[in-house]
Parts: sequence; structure tokens; C-alpha cells
Amino acid sequence: MKNTRGTLYIVGVGPGDPELITIKAIRTLKKCHTWLAPTATVNGPSTALGIISGAMDINGKEIINHHFPMKKIHRAETTDPEIQSSWDLAVYRINEKLEIGESVALPTLGDPSIYSTGLYVSETLLKLNPDTAITIIPGISSICATAAATGQSLCLGDERLIVIPAVFADDTIRKTLKNFDVVVFMKVHKSMHRLVPILEEMKLLDQSVLVERSSMDNERVRCDIKTAMHEKLHYFSTMIVRRTRP
Repeated sequence: MKNTRGTLYIVGVGPGDPELITIKAIRTLKKCHTWLAPTATVNGPSTALGIISGAMDINGKEIINHHFPMKKIHRAETTDPEIQSSWDLAVYRINEKLEIGESVALPTLGDPSIYSTGLYVSETLLKLNPDTAITIIPGISSICATAAATGQSLCLGDERLIVIPAVFADDTIRKTLKNFDVVVFMKVHKSMHRLVPILEEMKLLDQSVLVERSSMDNERVRCDIKTAMHEKLHYFSTMIVRRTRP
């Protein structure tokens, strides 16, 4: 008898604190024998796996560590060959398991719907086999964890909120700050030298707050934005800018 194909579960494991993993995420991870764990460097550790380890016993799981290059992705352009190759290999490794009836969990930081590698893998897998069953398990995003760390809301009433990577062009950043009430900048660790002068120019430094490693043990909330510009920030750094003080 032919095996029924397995399901790919893309599981959001939250921003870093193991206590912020949802019950559904844990239940899904427990029922999947095989996990494809993303790593940021070749042969490096998986941050997602580290988070899960703080919430459940991972012994007995078949864990496939898979490196995804940390490069910019432009949706309207041809994908970088190294990135595409990584997605293709991930899909090949996942599909091998699905074909023999095994389900696979792909844990991803924060929520899978926000700048997540898991959804690129999902798209690639569906091109290979459009009938593949894929289930997305939402997670608490770093955006929400950052707002919680600062004790602020993200938006209230008629406030307009936007989330963008800080790597966008300077003119785009200026226009965004002008047109929205609350702006969340992700991936600011390498863009502070550009971002801070723009905030100063637009008199928004005092309405800005930076959070490194939100929800983790070494979380750091910072209002000294100009000082932070000259420091080496962690990759997990997010900034919230409000046009008016909360």
C-alpha cells in the first residue's frame, strides 16, 4: 500500500523566551519525529532549536540542521543563486520524509508570517508538489515582544503602524516616518549609522526606543539611541519610533 504523504508544519517558536512558545507549537513539535532546524551559519547552532530546548525534551528527535544564508531577498527580482540553492536543498530533504509518510516540523523564530525563511521554503515546496499539505503554527513575534519590553503599545485608536527592515533606502525611511504614526524597524544592527541621523534630522530621537534580544535573558532596552549607534548591536535588535510620545 502506498504511504500517505506527510505534512510540513512551519512552527513559530516565539522571540526567544521558551515560556513564550505556544502550547500548540509544543504539541506539534512533539508529534513530529523529524525537524528541519534552520541555522544562520554553516555548521552553526540553531537559535530556534535552542529556544525549543528550554521548553521541552528534544531527545529522540531526528534533527536535520540546515543552513540558510543571511542575505537580502528582493521579491520582485531573481533570487540569489546561493539562497535559491539553500531553499531547494531544504525542500529536497523535507520532501524525502514527506514521501514516505513522515511529517516534518520546521521551527522558525517569532511568527512564520513575518519575514520568515519557513514561508520561502513553503513556496518552493509547493512549486515542486502543489498538493503538499502545509500547516502554519503562528507564534509570538519579536515585534510584539519588543513593544512589551518597552511598556508601550504598538498602536491605539487611529494610529497607523508599519513594520519595515531598516535596510531600506534613506528616502523610503524618511517617507515612512513622515506618513505613519508608529514605525517598527527590524534588522537595525547594521543600519544605525544611517538611521540615527535621519531620526535626528526629523526630531524623532526622543520618541525612539531600541531593544536588543527581546524576551531573552540578556534583553536590553535602550533610549540612548545616539550612543547605541557607535556600538556593535546584536542581530536581534528592533527599534520602535513614534511620531508622538505615548
